[in-house]
Amino acid sequence: MSLALRFRRRFSMAHRLTSGAAAKCATPHGHDEYVTVELVSAEPRALDGDANMLVEFGRAKSRWHRFVDERLDHGFQLSTTDPLLAIAKERFGEWRLIVTPGDPTTELMAALLAAKCQAILDDELDGALRVRRLTLQETPTNSVVFEGDPREVLPAGDGWWWRADESTS
Repeated sequence: MSLALRFRRRFSMAHRLTSGAAAKCATPHGHDEYVTVELVSAEPRALDGDANMLVEFGRAKSRWHRFVDERLDHGFQLSTTDPLLAIAKERFGEWRLIVTPGDPTTELMAALLAAKCQAILDDELDGALRVRRLTLQETPTNSVVFEGDPREVLPAGDGWWWRADESTS
């Protein structure tokens, strides 16, 4: 048996896919997305008979929600190989530009966001919670669910997704 904390946040984004995607996906376009994060205790533990919570919701979600609101919302997601990246950096700077290793698909973004959320949790709560599941809903009918260890599917190195800061490139 386990207890989980679950919270959801909405954000608007734009992206384009260039590696074999349909023509409509190669045109910059946007979605209103929902990211739902499910957290569990890193170590099994019972409720304490006093406060009776894993971690206060506010402590568990405040930095993550700030990241979503201030870095992802109204951001433009582009691949490191997209020719538009140089133009976007020149025009928009680094502020709401999310640079991804390969096309910024919903599948990739779910894994990247799970890694970023875990980095924030490790920094904020000393590893007391871990991301059990992250769901990224791209449209009312399409979602991607990421479960597991992002290190198994994402590039190693110093990508923004491994850092507890608010970087996205």
